[in-house]
Amino acid sequence: MRPFLHCFLLVAFGTLAFPQDRTNARSMVISRYGIVASSQVQASQAGAEILSHGGSAVDAAIATNAVLGVMEPDMNGIGGDLFAIYWEAKTGKLYGLNASGWAPKALTIDYLKSKNVTQMPEHGIDTVTVPGTVEGWNQLHERFGRMAWKDLFAPAIFYAENGFAVQELIGMDWRAAARAKLKKDPETRRVFLVHDEAPQTGDIFRNPEVAKALRLLGEGGPQAFYRGEIAKAILATSRELGGTMTAEDLKDYSAEWVEPISISYRGWKVYELPPNGQGMAALEMLNLMEQFSPAKAGPLSGEELHKKIEAMKLAYADLARYNADPRFAKAPVAGLLSKEYAKQRAQLINPRKANCDVESGRPPASDTTYLTAVDKEGNIVSLIQSNYSSFGSGITVRGMGFALQNRGALFMLDPAKPDALAGHKRPFHTIIPAFMERGDDHIGFGIMGGANQPLAHAQFVSNVVDYGMNLQVAMETARFTVRSNFDIGCNIAIEDRVPAEVRQQLTNMGHQLEVRGDFSLYMGRGQAIDHNTRTGLNFAASDARTDGSAEPEFPPGLRLAGTPIAEQEKR
Repeated sequence: MRPFLHCFLLVAFGTLAFPQDRTNARSMVISRYGIVASSQVQASQAGAEILSHGGSAVDAAIATNAVLGVMEPDMNGIGGDLFAIYWEAKTGKLYGLNASGWAPKALTIDYLKSKNVTQMPEHGIDTVTVPGTVEGWNQLHERFGRMAWKDLFAPAIFYAENGFAVQELIGMDWRAAARAKLKKDPETRRVFLVHDEAPQTGDIFRNPEVAKALRLLGEGGPQAFYRGEIAKAILATSRELGGTMTAEDLKDYSAEWVEPISISYRGWKVYELPPNGQGMAALEMLNLMEQFSPAKAGPLSGEELHKKIEAMKLAYADLARYNADPRFAKAPVAGLLSKEYAKQRAQLINPRKANCDVESGRPPASDTTYLTAVDKEGNIVSLIQSNYSSFGSGITVRGMGFALQNRGALFMLDPAKPDALAGHKRPFHTIIPAFMERGDDHIGFGIMGGANQPLAHAQFVSNVVDYGMNLQVAMETARFTVRSNFDIGCNIAIEDRVPAEVRQQLTNMGHQLEVRGDFSLYMGRGQAIDHNTRTGLNFAASDARTDGSAEPEFPPGLRLAGTPIAEQEKR
């Protein structure tokens, strides 16, 4: 009877042994060894396995990203673009990589006008820009990789050939895309639909064509994508649909190493990448928030949320006015991120009333997937990669099983605008990796979701810095976002975990709220990893709004019996 009584007491009086209730759904993952956090469990596991075999954080990130491209073909893949921040533990140096592709040289405003196109299309062949992901992987691997290039693609090839179970949230997006986009292109319809319908949650989905592309990539290196058989398939697809891409557009493309931009926020240094990405909006928003003390009533109080919403509007107005490819138009980044400019702009925030008509200021001159990985040395990769909208352009490369991005949809056809379409110009980019540090703590983080990203970054940083939350709580805490891309009026989406009385306060101030669910995918999906240089410990969080997880590597000597991952494909 004693064992039964012991169990009964634990159940009945568990609060005596475990006195702390909590609001977050998950715990952080904490390890002395490397960790990978991504939006799919199997992708995180693949990256952790790479770490277990001596791979670097970059090796793990590439393997993870390749699996994500197979398992989340709506969100990302080798037909998309990539940005990354890399923190080198030994030197403390931060590196930025812009692997966003340019428009085909012949894709110009005059060309589209000759086709009677007066507004940039949202999908189709004329939204396709050169995919930068593979070149981004290549640049990262050449500089910071340790394992052989070919070995990094074995997990992705395995899942593409043998199939994977479609997860819940990705399945929902897949079904929505099937209704709106996937039936328009015959190859997309053939590859990504089963009996003319999207796969259901739990269905086993296989993509042998993308396995072929990944094998070509693994064996032939990045040149297979930009000059070889994959390039030929991309060009043939473009010609079939009347596109403008040429062999020169592909082979002349290169990713670019860039210097991250940064601000200080209450003693922390927060980093983003410079334009053509939108990271400067997150930093400007934080600068504006810093002009006010954190609300004593907490992060989900009416005072705090109103302040952040109004700061977001001001930052997004400047983003829309000034962001562009810096090779074509110079954005006044230093001015936008100056503390003096923040003081000036913050005066426009009325603490009791929403501003529904926000204009850009005059600064002084001067669907997506995110993952992060840390290896046992403490090197951190903060990487984000995307097709832009679900399944990108809606066009699948013939015989290769991957969709081409539609990043070109963010160009404008007004030649006076900073983001005016031009050949070999990079469009406005929504995807932004981030990094923050203070003292011994170094955090790679990112939160997906188009225009949601800068404001979600700012909310995450505030949760950590202003309210002392750990990574997991900071990632899960209820958020607000814009209701449509870069809507800087009063329309705000907000999770229903924000108390009803607070939502009423915001409504009384003039905010027009659309209430979403508890953990709404609409708010984006995030991951974060913190490496503490004093203790050597790594802490990781994976958003409860996603299907994913943070997975630690097996410690040396504890690896389960079996053949190395590099040999799995040979079986």
